[in-house]
Amino acid sequence: MKSEQPQMQTYGEEHVPAFGYELLRMVLLPELLGEELEPILYWAGRKLARKYPCNTIEELISFFEQAAWGSLEFCEESKGKMKFELRSNLINARFKDKSNDKFSLESGFLAEQIQHIKGFTADSLTEIKNNRDKRVLFEVAWDTKDPIKNT
Repeated sequence: MKSEQPQMQTYGEEHVPAFGYELLRMVLLPELLGEELEPILYWAGRKLARKYPCNTIEELISFFEQAAWGSLEFCEESKGKMKFELRSNLINARFKDKSNDKFSLESGFLAEQIQHIKGFTADSLTEIKNNRDKRVLFEVAWDTKDPIKNT
């Protein structure tokens, strides 16, 4: 029996305490995945993006809010690249706790969504700004010489 994936609408305005989310993300997953945590989360993010495709940047920003990943802001687009910034109180708390979170799940999710939107293979890099104005930056680049083949 195949189970259905959760639908965002089903949960409405229901909120989960951040501690429960962080317990899974910062304690359990690193314990289970060990050194493979970052690459597995990156590819898990890509897999999630395929299950929850966004057709526009606005839908992508909305998904981040609904998933409680933070406030995603589109910063700029240049030839073959897009830059995004992610902020939230939860991210600030991770910085305060000196978390080693690399945001690989979000990075993989962004890469796959931009790949879907642009129609070319894409990858994402993450830059952590842990200064006075704490933030997470993503640069998603796509290869116009490598179009995605629709099957």
